[in-house]
Amino acid sequence: MSSDDGREAAPEGAEQLALIRETVRRARGSRARPRTWRGAALAEELPVARVLVDKGLLHLDRLFDYAVPAAMDAEARPGVRVRVRFGAGEREGRREGGGLINGYVVERRADSDFPGTLAPLAQVLSPEPVLGAQLLDLCQAVADRYAGALADVVQLALPPRMARAEKKPSPEPLPPPPAPDAGSWARYANGPGLLAALAEGGAPRAVWTALPGPEWPDELARALAAALAAGRGALAVLPDGRAAARVDEALTALVGRGRHVLLTADAGPEARYRRWLAVSRGAVRGVVGTRAAAFAPVRDLGLAAIWDDADTSHADDRAPQPHAREILALRAAREHTGLLVGGHACSVEAARYVESGWAQPVAAPRETVRAAAPLVRTVGDSEQARDAAARAARLPTLAWQVAREGLRAGPVLVQVPRRGYAPRLACARCRAPARCARCAGPLVGEGRREALVCGWCATREHAWRCPECGGTRLRAQVVGARRTAEELGRAFPSVPVRTSGRDHVLARVPDAPALVVSTPGAEPVAEGGYAAALLLDGWALLNRPDLRAGEEALRRWLTAAALVRGSAAGGVAAVVADPAQRPVQALVRWDPAGFAGTELAERAELGFPPVSRMAAVWGPGEAVTAFVGDAGLPPSTEVLGPVPVPESPGGRGAAGGGPAPGESWERVLLRVPPGHGAALAAALKAAQASRMARRTGPPLRIRIDPPDIG
Repeated sequence: MSSDDGREAAPEGAEQLALIRETVRRARGSRARPRTWRGAALAEELPVARVLVDKGLLHLDRLFDYAVPAAMDAEARPGVRVRVRFGAGEREGRREGGGLINGYVVERRADSDFPGTLAPLAQVLSPEPVLGAQLLDLCQAVADRYAGALADVVQLALPPRMARAEKKPSPEPLPPPPAPDAGSWARYANGPGLLAALAEGGAPRAVWTALPGPEWPDELARALAAALAAGRGALAVLPDGRAAARVDEALTALVGRGRHVLLTADAGPEARYRRWLAVSRGAVRGVVGTRAAAFAPVRDLGLAAIWDDADTSHADDRAPQPHAREILALRAAREHTGLLVGGHACSVEAARYVESGWAQPVAAPRETVRAAAPLVRTVGDSEQARDAAARAARLPTLAWQVAREGLRAGPVLVQVPRRGYAPRLACARCRAPARCARCAGPLVGEGRREALVCGWCATREHAWRCPECGGTRLRAQVVGARRTAEELGRAFPSVPVRTSGRDHVLARVPDAPALVVSTPGAEPVAEGGYAAALLLDGWALLNRPDLRAGEEALRRWLTAAALVRGSAAGGVAAVVADPAQRPVQALVRWDPAGFAGTELAERAELGFPPVSRMAAVWGPGEAVTAFVGDAGLPPSTEVLGPVPVPESPGGRGAAGGGPAPGESWERVLLRVPPGHGAALAAALKAAQASRMARRTGPPLRIRIDPPDIG
């Protein structure tokens, strides 16, 4: 084809046209011109809304710009809930298509950095500003710390919307209450000083080792009331609804009704949202609740308190699985508020607050502790081996004696580590686990007939013999609450036996002779305190393959023994565990802070949390190895593993936190020294976001500060 027809010059003309278009684009700038559907009018001022869409995906963890129609100008304020079209495409100068999803207006702007046409807001769901700037800042800090998506954290922070609750106005705020007196805080060396600092509007940070007994709800309520008396806000996070109800009752008795709210799931969605709105609107400044209350938008927060911070209930099981203690610590640092970490036990994390000087200890003198705590008696393996009663039944003679004497004076608490009819069996002579000869699975006692059956392959064992020592007698390693209640009922036929566990949790029991069998965390409060407590199968708690086994065992024992009357009133607690173990010695001395300090020193020497920061990555082995290699981790990162991950219980697969039957997963632990935790979280978040955007490989799970590291 000749050059006269001009077709060979077409490439040069196209290049010139592209150059002209680029020049015009640069002259106009990169600011987008917002447009609405079918040419509807835009808001005259600040026509762009920056929106956080409710998509908890790391590769979409950013804000998106939308045009604000003039009809929505007044209602589309920062913090309100909106509906937007996400994933829309541009066509003839308009954004079309995409699905409708929820989001939150973060800010209003005059222009946008997006070079194309903006889609408009589809709907303002509610004019109620629920996501304020301070709450958004906290959610972003939590997301960064736990390598999570901001939308996921906001979902944890905000309760579901209930339109009827929004239509009702909140009450007018009441004036601050008078400052409370010290009350039982006078038993602590610097307890009155803590209350005085809060009442003066200060922001003290303290780790409080509470004395045993029923006074702790009133003491916590007095600390909250002191902050309220200063005209500031107060927030307390409890591990469960029963504990929150006790603090709520004590705080109501101190400051009256209308100055605080109770935020728990027991209230129901509408009532809970109505109470949350009262806090958000500034109608009340006090909050008592469970872990979700850690995000409560209390204005001018003066005190953030958490009770029993080592309880696993404080860690959310939804992504990115933040811990309430860490959320409150972030609030204390960012909002310049006081922090009170309290409990009968002392977590290693709280001990580190004290060791670093970031918080001050609040504890009672030793003579006061000895008078308030029950007498603790121990039964070790050597005593049980010589005890005929222990060989014939699950309780040694000392435990029977403690129970018999206690029943003469009141109720007796019996704490067991497990529940139900699935006891794990072991050789009565050498304590080797009883396992199936066919598949090496654990043998269990089936129901009340004591028939032996494999817990894995269901094979019945008719003539079991210990392969280690040749013994033929078995003992229950761990017996549940119902089974224990039946055995105690046969031993004490004239005494009522009550159980408290996951299916049915008792709140209180009367001051009358009774045996109360409970699993950890479900112990009811006895009027006047228990006369005695039996802490059974302590070795099962201590022998778990977990870094926190000793700390968790001591916490459970202290929580139960704190419900027993003091030694001056004849209270006794008997623990069935090796008395040479450090947690048992700490229980006998009632020295949780000393135990936590020793644990902290040992972990610091070995580089374990909380001195170091750790993250866990688990999934299919090849994917985990490739991810860790390409993640761009800080140079100080130490890679531990990989190790195989056991299958999820019940065959639940990924929903249970592990591989499904037939799958093979591995886990890698990543450890960094102090000061490098933020860099580790940022690297993991960026790597996971990149991987999700490319949609390469099977899904992987990441968790910062994993609770179970073996």
